Amino acid sequence: MKGLVCNMAISNSKFSSRKFLDGFLQGVQNVHFIGIGGSGMISLVQILHQLGLKITGSDLNESDPLRLARELGVEVANKQVAQNIKNPNLIIYTSAILQSNPELVKAKSSKIPLMERNDVLGQLTNCFSNCVCVSGTHGKTTTTGMIIEILKHNKIDLSAAIGGNLKSIGGYGKLGTDDILVCEACEFANHFLKLNPTHSLILNIEPDHMEYFKTIENLKNSFQQFCERTSHRIIYYGDSVDVSDVVEKARFKGQEKWSFGFEQGNDFVLKNVEQIEANRFRFQLNCFGKPVKEIFEICIPGRHNVLNAAGAIAACYNYGDGGLSFESIAQGLKQFKGVKRRFEFVGKVKGITVVDDYAHHPNEIMATLKAAKSFGFKKIWAIHQPFTYSRTQMFLNAFAEALQIADRVVLTEILGSREENLTGIKSEDLAAKIEGSCCFKTQEEAADFVLKNAQPGDLAITLGCGDIYKCADIMVFGKY
Repeated sequence: MKGLVCNMAISNSKFSSRKFLDGFLQGVQNVHFIGIGGSGMISLVQILHQLGLKITGSDLNESDPLRLARELGVEVANKQVAQNIKNPNLIIYTSAILQSNPELVKAKSSKIPLMERNDVLGQLTNCFSNCVCVSGTHGKTTTTGMIIEILKHNKIDLSAAIGGNLKSIGGYGKLGTDDILVCEACEFANHFLKLNPTHSLILNIEPDHMEYFKTIENLKNSFQQFCERTSHRIIYYGDSVDVSDVVEKARFKGQEKWSFGFEQGNDFVLKNVEQIEANRFRFQLNCFGKPVKEIFEICIPGRHNVLNAAGAIAACYNYGDGGLSFESIAQGLKQFKGVKRRFEFVGKVKGITVVDDYAHHPNEIMATLKAAKSFGFKKIWAIHQPFTYSRTQMFLNAFAEALQIADRVVLTEILGSREENLTGIKSEDLAAKIEGSCCFKTQEEAADFVLKNAQPGDLAITLGCGDIYKCADIMVFGKY
């Protein structure tokens, strides 16, 4: 009930892995992952590895998740051929691979059980009495990381599935002993409708994945269905008209609704927001109409992350039989130092600071570059790898507007991923809208150009959700 603190606290009972193993994993000993290097896949790899299952996998591209899989002792093939399917009891694949993939074709023709990654995550959410799912167009990974850090600080041995490498849990996935799972809920292709949250968090709703949703109303309808799958509490960004509209229209079954934001009328109201340094913000809160005495602090850049922090605080408030104090929440939040590929400092070379960020939507790029401007570098170099042809085509003007915040823009070829290029869109079409920008076919060429033209005191930031981070490594270390 809005404005009142209800007693629907998450219980702090223990989790038994038997519930998972005796469910859809019953009798499973060997699991093969097709596309094992995806950020969503590696979290499941780590969790199933902790359960003692033997894991194999394949991926075409070398990546940090692939390195992590190998460190776990996973046998990884760099080619995807039918022969990689040996004798698994279960095959898990990612929706990012094409239906013509030889391993997927072989898997479908065999009698081996086959599951898409999000179906597996959905089954995992069923195994926990407390499941916190973080949704929204932007900020899911950072906010999920904040929640994990707060709960860990309070000695809660949670389980987690996060879309970025979080140092404090040793990667992307973790299986704990307490009966709570914290995970990301991605809206792409309605993947989050496979999950079963007890507590859901909606950070924002903006046009994205429109090659699938087609209209903003379809997108909002999917978020409404996600709300209706939530059994206990919806925590949402109350300043957003679209988010509030979704929550108000959702047909609830007695769930609590807690809002957060800057505007009065929210249950958690941000106030006295102050930027202490380029990567430090302090702020206070009013909680259900009463001021909270604690001063909260985040040690990551960007005012947008203050909002993410407010959502994380609301998600952790009232946890457990006795509830977490705001003091302990503030302590855990301050310990959060970010997730890999979220404004991650890579290194310095020739006096040039190199940073990497996952931003791949125009609004994410805009927020990231505005944060970069606050650091006081001489010039900002944005090195962007557009992701998918449909997104680049649909948001071409918005990408151009966002990238022009930087002083210089360097583009690499579009990473098509799961799509075919039906319109002929190319990076040069985006470059034509950005004065002084240039395009390169390879990341090596882009890195070489930036190093030859950037000056000491400049910031070079790689932007994109593909493998553009390799360009940052090439600049700093000379290779990936």
